[in-house]
Amino acid sequence: LAPLGLSLNEGSLFLLTAIPALIMSRIEHRKFGQYGLPLRSAFREDFWIGSLVGFLAISICLFGIFAFHGFNLAGLAIHGTTIVAAALEWSLAFILVGLAEEFSFRGYLQFTLTTGMWFWPSAILLSLLFGLVHAGNPGESKSGLLSVVLFGLLFCLFLRRTGNLWWAVGFHAGWDWGQTFFYGVPDSGLSPYENLFNSTFHGPDWLTGGTVGPEASVFTPIVLGIVAILFTRFYRDNRYRTDSSA
Repeated sequence: LAPLGLSLNEGSLFLLTAIPALIMSRIEHRKFGQYGLPLRSAFREDFWIGSLVGFLAISICLFGIFAFHGFNLAGLAIHGTTIVAAALEWSLAFILVGLAEEFSFRGYLQFTLTTGMWFWPSAILLSLLFGLVHAGNPGESKSGLLSVVLFGLLFCLFLRRTGNLWWAVGFHAGWDWGQTFFYGVPDSGLSPYENLFNSTFHGPDWLTGGTVGPEASVFTPIVLGIVAILFTRFYRDNRYRTDSSA
């Protein structure tokens, strides 16, 4: 897993989903932002709060594994100016991951399905599809795929309560950036390149996640559940709409 290859893949995916959605917005006489990415909210408060919470969430998950003697940091993997360059490259790559994957599964598709079968049935269907797509990753496991589905549902909750995808994009980017670059642990079965820290795992797969990485650890569903509960305490209103422009 390297920044350039990931950026090219995810950037292409974003274009392949955003361009048809833009065309459909003209056909349907809607603003593109109604599908989840309003430009007026781009990279503003919701994105940065989501990014911070995403990074804290993966940190808490790894701390839980550490508390049970399953995880250790083993020193820096890169040094000097390489740290700055790699941090920036991974930041861009995971912003593209957040944009591409959130819009692909919770953008136009979520909006369109919601108009016909309501929000949560659509969210469950697309979250299952989100998990199915990740099934092709090398080293993926059933517990890892369950976590991917839970991630999808959590991102749908963010969308439901904030009315757009920027909180979800930020959380997605922050979690992946922390997991891959900062801590240097496997991401959905993929090992990182030019990560900040070397990390080691010890113990059973239910604790460490095995070949998948911490996403398959028992701590990930726990942390995601805590995030969902706290999020609903701060964001109490449902702001997602399919009947007005954005």
